[in-house]
Amino acid sequence: MTKQLYIRAHAEEQYAKELKALAKEKAKNKPENWQLSPQQVRTYILGGKAGNGTVIEPKYFGQQRLVEMAIATLLTDRALLLIGVPGTAKTWLSEHLTAAITGDSSLLVQGTSGTSEDAIRYGWNYARLLQDGPSREALVESPVMRAMESGKIARIEELTRIPSDIQDALITILSEKSMPVPELGTEVRALNGFNIIATANDRDKGIHDLSSALQRRFNTVRLPLPATLEEELEIVTFRVGQMNTDNKIPDKLIGIEEIKRLITVFRELRSGSTEDGKTKVKVPTASLSTAEAISSIHSSQSMSFYFDEPKNTTRSIAEHLISAVIKDPKQDLGVLEEYLETVMKKRKGWSKLYEACKTIMNSQD
Repeated sequence: MTKQLYIRAHAEEQYAKELKALAKEKAKNKPENWQLSPQQVRTYILGGKAGNGTVIEPKYFGQQRLVEMAIATLLTDRALLLIGVPGTAKTWLSEHLTAAITGDSSLLVQGTSGTSEDAIRYGWNYARLLQDGPSREALVESPVMRAMESGKIARIEELTRIPSDIQDALITILSEKSMPVPELGTEVRALNGFNIIATANDRDKGIHDLSSALQRRFNTVRLPLPATLEEELEIVTFRVGQMNTDNKIPDKLIGIEEIKRLITVFRELRSGSTEDGKTKVKVPTASLSTAEAISSIHSSQSMSFYFDEPKNTTRSIAEHLISAVIKDPKQDLGVLEEYLETVMKKRKGWSKLYEACKTIMNSQD
């Protein structure tokens, strides 16, 4: 039988070798229904070595203390809320924490303005409901209910996009660790190990604030953007290298200096100032996150590989830079044009990128 190749593997599938190596170690103080001890989860997230010598790749580049706070929260009766601007690896960290702790990161609720209470509590198979009436067989379990029944962790993405009255369905679940099912005159009670990791974007428009009652049931860990250019460069090159390996694309089709320049542009435009702090620049509507830098570099390398562009070409980098920055042409076009003339044009070694950007933008007029 041919092995099924999925577009994207779950974290526990992609890093199964590392998780298996860590699980074989003798662990002290491993909580009930956890696959790994808290210390082993930290090693899995931040990188290191397993007892048998297996190298554990870092999954998150950031402050160790923030990771420890997140893990410690999941040992308590409070849920974990990872909050930050777009591109701070909230979803990435959420998935890997869940993979390391429970071995199953698939219990996911994707929050949107249209998310209903059924996605958090339960729904009904209406054909069975009409035929047999309310029964356990007619009940459709949500990912949260399945997590409660199995002692696992459920993930809720973009919690603040979910309408407030739907959010509050979590209050009883998090406080009582049970989910009433009044139609059946029963309840679902959570097993040890159950918890919730939610993520929220604090720069989004039109978000629904959490009620004070719900806020009290979460411990909040705020994930910052990379503090320095070097730190962000390390994150981008590491993740792009992983993506290139997965897609069988050779590394170094785009030179490290070009990657560094794109990251510099992103950092300066999102902060409103050049790296040296000497020049103020206008900020576009785009978030220009680390995640977007990773996507831009990977897409540039894919174009260079599949369409036989010369090695270290600047054109594909310029195209993806412009595409990332200009989300609202009315506001962002002028911002980028001003940046090109006041910052990029004057920098030594940046002439190729400047000319490529100008040529592309002039051709689009």
